[in-house]
Amino acid sequence: MGCWKQEKPNTWAFPTLILCLYGFFYMMKPSEPFLTPYLTGPDKNLTTDEVTNQILPVWTYSYLALLFPVFLLTDYVRYKPVLLLQGISLIVTWLLLLFAHGVLAMQLVEFFYGMVTATEVAYYAYIYSVVSTQHYQRVTSYCRSVTLVAATVAAVLGQLLVSLADVSYFYLNAISLASVSLAFLCAFFLPMPQRSMFFHRKDAPGPVPGPAKGLAVSAARRPSSCQEERSPDPAARAPRPQPQAGNAGPLRHTLSVLLQLGRDLRDCYGSRQLLYWSLWWALATAGFNQVVNYVQVLWDFRAPSHSSAVYNGAVEAIATFLSSVTSFLVQYLKINWDHFGELALGIFSAIDAGCLFLMHFSTSIWACYAGYLIFKACYVLLLTIATESKEANKQMKHHFLCP
Repeated sequence: MGCWKQEKPNTWAFPTLILCLYGFFYMMKPSEPFLTPYLTGPDKNLTTDEVTNQILPVWTYSYLALLFPVFLLTDYVRYKPVLLLQGISLIVTWLLLLFAHGVLAMQLVEFFYGMVTATEVAYYAYIYSVVSTQHYQRVTSYCRSVTLVAATVAAVLGQLLVSLADVSYFYLNAISLASVSLAFLCAFFLPMPQRSMFFHRKDAPGPVPGPAKGLAVSAARRPSSCQEERSPDPAARAPRPQPQAGNAGPLRHTLSVLLQLGRDLRDCYGSRQLLYWSLWWALATAGFNQVVNYVQVLWDFRAPSHSSAVYNGAVEAIATFLSSVTSFLVQYLKINWDHFGELALGIFSAIDAGCLFLMHFSTSIWACYAGYLIFKACYVLLLTIATESKEANKQMKHHFLCP
């Protein structure tokens, strides 16, 4: 098939376009804000207790269990097959949501959705293996922007169809199935990368994989090369032969990759500031995922969907828009985040904690909505500040990028 042909050197526009189309259809799921009302409504007829205690936790544990092995698989098979796996998982998820019934079937839904979220690393890492370094910033901006736009459009569309057209949640899931199916088709047209961060390194000139989401950020280049570059000893700067993957057995090569990953992590997180920010990032993201996973249950408890108007889609759309605005405005704030970043971290984390208490103790659905909006906006703002911290970026660059 022509779609499996290797890309031409220095070609970035075509894979970026296809990846943006994939990201748009992948995020265009108007049914997502209405998952809990759908499960507890007449379509699935599940109880709130079953949804909260037996179904939703499956996503948390499956995502945790799959994240690291999927990350290694992503690098080993060079991204594209994992994007196809993500597309298949999305289709299976929505087929089960549409046509399967019972607690066990919905637990399978959560398992496959855990696979979907675990394989997101392939989406964020793929582009760095096929474009040159001068296009990283532009391409990253395109990919992230298109996903935010798609999420907003999906939430607005879902709310309009529910509130104005009285469309059932079943048909919202049918629209989502059509959208993720298009995403799966788009993935076929992505060029197959020739290199990756660990298993398929090449010393020849060309695009070098850049930092990616989550664990992938830890391995853009070998620290040994950085140390050679910083060393005053000319002998240390002399090129050293690199072992070729084909000369060692698969098991030995895999162990070598894991050892290199461990060295990369050790050298990178030798920076105390970077360690603090990374710990906050990991804990905050874990907490944010839990809030997003269960917030619809809280909303349904405060204003039962079978007897009240549901505005989940509107809330998600506004939350995404506010998050985009706060993230965009950070670049215009003349603040030295290296000096005041920790202060901002403490202040906005305290605001997030206050929002959680507000949502828990308030009996008003509107207070819950407002708390969620502020919570998500502050979380995205802090993520942006973390990436804007020059000292943290300098430490990461010092250990891995070595420009």
